[in-house]
Amino acid sequence: MSNTWQELLPVDRYTVSSTGLLHDYDRKVMTLLYQPLIGPICTSLYMTLWSELEENRLWSQSSLHYNLMNTMDLNLNEIYNARNKLEGIGLLNVYRKKTEEGKRFIYELNPPSTPKQFFNDGMLNIYLFKKIGKVHFNRLKNFFSDEEMPTNEYEQVTKSFTEIFASDQQTSLYVSDEGEEELNLEQEKRFIGRQDGKELEGFKEDFNFDLLYSGVKPSQINRKAFTPNVQDTIAKLSFLYGINVLEMQKLVISAADINDEIDIESLRKAARDWYQIESQNQLPTLMDRVQPQRDRTQSSEPKTQEEEYIRHLETISPRERLKQLSGGAEPTKADLQIIEGILFNQKLNPGVVNVLIEYVMLKTDMKLTKAYMEKIASHWTRKKVITVKAAMELAKNEHRQYQEWAKAKKEGKTTTGKATRTEVVPEWLNKEKAIEKEEKTETKLNEQSAERLRKIEESLGILKDRG
Repeated sequence: MSNTWQELLPVDRYTVSSTGLLHDYDRKVMTLLYQPLIGPICTSLYMTLWSELEENRLWSQSSLHYNLMNTMDLNLNEIYNARNKLEGIGLLNVYRKKTEEGKRFIYELNPPSTPKQFFNDGMLNIYLFKKIGKVHFNRLKNFFSDEEMPTNEYEQVTKSFTEIFASDQQTSLYVSDEGEEELNLEQEKRFIGRQDGKELEGFKEDFNFDLLYSGVKPSQINRKAFTPNVQDTIAKLSFLYGINVLEMQKLVISAADINDEIDIESLRKAARDWYQIESQNQLPTLMDRVQPQRDRTQSSEPKTQEEEYIRHLETISPRERLKQLSGGAEPTKADLQIIEGILFNQKLNPGVVNVLIEYVMLKTDMKLTKAYMEKIASHWTRKKVITVKAAMELAKNEHRQYQEWAKAKKEGKTTTGKATRTEVVPEWLNKEKAIEKEEKTETKLNEQSAERLRKIEESLGILKDRG
């Protein structure tokens, strides 16, 4: 069971709010630009919450999550997971208050980015390009743009305010204290208006700027050049392309101009060029970093080592798990490409890929063998394995078959010797080895008993013949 029930219940109430007016044009932006990235369920949840707002108002009536489940024909886990994605991409703010009757939520909708914001974002536009391809991407750019009027060929003759209007000082412009209160809006209210789309957040906290600064000398770039906008760009590019701090230092230095400032466009281009060289002209894809909430099985506090282990695999990314198994060393480019291919081509969940990484590394002397890994991954995809626990069980049950596949790949190869190596292996697979050893011992004992019985029967047959 997912831990959704610890966060949300069908009887919990929610109210929909909006940071500003949402326009009909925003529906096109949501459908054509955001939907390819977040999927139809997330888009439907946003539209459904939006529909609960009355026209030209910023608040809805209170409602139960049970009603939302019935409206969308979704279970609570699906709604909770979609809600999380809307939060992450900046379309939803969530506020919670605990009361005696249960939890109450405010779902505050943020307007989607304008087409100009989206296509100049530096992250969302790249993810969209990778998702839908060049042809469709250009079609959308044309859909959300139009020919610019050649106003530079004309003379500006617009009259200013002061050219048209005058202020009459003959009458009193004094405003009394009572009138001053009338001019100002009450503190608990806000004007209805249009807001810009919310910027994506959480990148700066994950980037080590102190380490970045330590590698950039003041003579190269003054610290003042690292404005909040530049810092935000650096952190986003690091997340987008997986650039570590040391590589980012070089890119930042290369993007400095003659005025001792960091050219953001040059930095973006340098980061994009770096990534395409590293990934053979591929672009990054937007993906869940860890096992999705809906596919987690370890919701309550772990009571056994196995439950603790399952939770660990569900809450860590394949990149980090590979790094752990490598003793903290950064994964190689080749290994990351294998894992990326499994994630996107076989559509396996990150937690399931963690199990696959461990199993393959154990069976191939701590190496990721691409063909062997892809063959097992393809099998798990056909078996519709989506949870960590199911992957572990299947690995145990099909252990002998996977061994045969490994042996088949080694046919024709000879080895003169094999070094002994002590490895840290998952407990669940160690248990399988112990079971297998016990089975072999039991089989051997059964064979010995059968041999003794055969000899006894032969002796009895001889005695019978003599009798």
